[in-house]
Amino acid sequence: MENELKLVLGSMVTLSLATSAMIVVPFLQLRHEPAPAELKPYTSQELRGRQVYQAHACIACHSQQPSTTGAGVLDASRGWGRASVAGDYFYDDPPLLGSMRTGPDLFNIGARQPSQDWHLGHLFQPRAYTPGSNMPAYRFLFEIKTADQVTEGDKVVHLPPGTVGEAQAVVARQEALDLVAYLLSLNRTYPVSSAGLPAAPAPSGSDARQKEPS
Repeated sequence: MENELKLVLGSMVTLSLATSAMIVVPFLQLRHEPAPAELKPYTSQELRGRQVYQAHACIACHSQQPSTTGAGVLDASRGWGRASVAGDYFYDDPPLLGSMRTGPDLFNIGARQPSQDWHLGHLFQPRAYTPGSNMPAYRFLFEIKTADQVTEGDKVVHLPPGTVGEAQAVVARQEALDLVAYLLSLNRTYPVSSAGLPAAPAPSGSDARQKEPS
């Protein structure tokens, strides 16, 4: 019984120390970290899109945290931008850091791929944009209509030839538009002098815009 008590107490002390070191101390250090001057709060549409992002578990395959160590060297070579700092997540509640990279990091996807049409088409059918992609198609975020059913307020998605029938029109639902608005808001290319890191310019060129990996 005495040994069992020592084991329980030792486990509790170890857990308390680990919690303090990994959660409490970082929180105390970073709780007053200001937002970078160029970081803007999310709009209401972007917040709705963020909820769609969470609801469909995009975090399971995408991270939002380029680093400076380990894979960070490769992150920079891929054009994913500078390493993230605490202030970058000032308006994120909770931060959607992610830990898996089945797909690319999305920290700066709004800078790397600023086209609304590209994102909408990519959501509808990823393999039409990136052959071999294992990203699921989110067709339920869209409505397929005939040309005569399209109304003035519909956002028709321009897709590569052969993606749908010639007489069909793919119209984005509000959820899809909100999700893309959130993705386009992910642009952290401003400088962060408080971290001592240089500003990373947004990738340019047709390759970066047209060949975004999935």
